Amino acid sequence: MELKPIKTRKIYEEIVEQIRELVMRGELRPGDKLPSERDLVARLQVSRASIREALSALEMMGLLEVRSGEGTFMRKLRPESVIAPLAWMLSIEKGTAQELLEVRKILEVQAAQLAAQRAQTEDLHELEEALEDMRQEILNPELGGEKADLRFHYAVTRATKNKILILLMDTISDMMQQMLKTSRSKLYAGKYTPNILYMEHAQIYEAVKMKDPLKASEHILEHLNGVEEELHRHI
Repeated sequence: MELKPIKTRKIYEEIVEQIRELVMRGELRPGDKLPSERDLVARLQVSRASIREALSALEMMGLLEVRSGEGTFMRKLRPESVIAPLAWMLSIEKGTAQELLEVRKILEVQAAQLAAQRAQTEDLHELEEALEDMRQEILNPELGGEKADLRFHYAVTRATKNKILILLMDTISDMMQQMLKTSRSKLYAGKYTPNILYMEHAQIYEAVKMKDPLKASEHILEHLNGVEEELHRHI
């Protein structure tokens, strides 16, 4: 029988947990001012260093706001506060193209369905503008096209009106742009051409425009599967 050593939590983690519980119970609300460092030291009977470490952690999590000359206040918890640490982590831990494609399938297939149900006139205009930029690449290949490609996919996500989904796409947008830029030449070395990429995106657009969730999700999955297959040929 294997037993693992019991790990005790660091003091600052206990402080963070206590403040989290106060928030959950409604005893600390957005805009409330926290006690001073000296007061927290006295109440919690810990060192000032531990208090500062806990407050710094909470500030990095987006839960606290330090106002010069005024003190430390609770911030309103926003989705960005939860997503930001993930974006920061992804900027350091570079995923593979395969991992990114897997994530894109999970997010974008559902996004296409929702976009087909919820897209408004301004969303369709944004998709049309991105498609026009992609069409220009057919006429002028030196333009690249990856920015228009990313813009199209991001416009589909925005059309969902789902704030969390949009924020999740935000976190991987830099990785997507880098992958699109580096994979473009590999795609064009195979079956893909700017015209084929344009037509695949146009099919997605038409399904969204016609409010057909099933077709929208099928077209975007076919597109992502095709990209994945072509990239595997050149690895």
